Amino acid sequence: MLRGMTSARLVALFTFGCALLNFPLLALWDKDITVLGLPLFPAALFIIWAGMIAVLAWLMETDER
Repeated sequence: MLRGMTSARLVALFTFGCALLNFPLLALWDKDITVLGLPLFPAALFIIWAGMIAVLAWLMETDER
């Protein structure tokens, strides 16, 4: 079982992810703009998703001694 700061950081990451993927903030990205030829909305979703996975991997690999 995870203890200490790791579990608190995971809860914070979950809360932050829920906030980022909630409709009012997602509506900010729904524009007719392209990024490297991709529409902004799917590109923003992919970047947010990949960033959350990267932070999760970093949190799980960090040694808490």
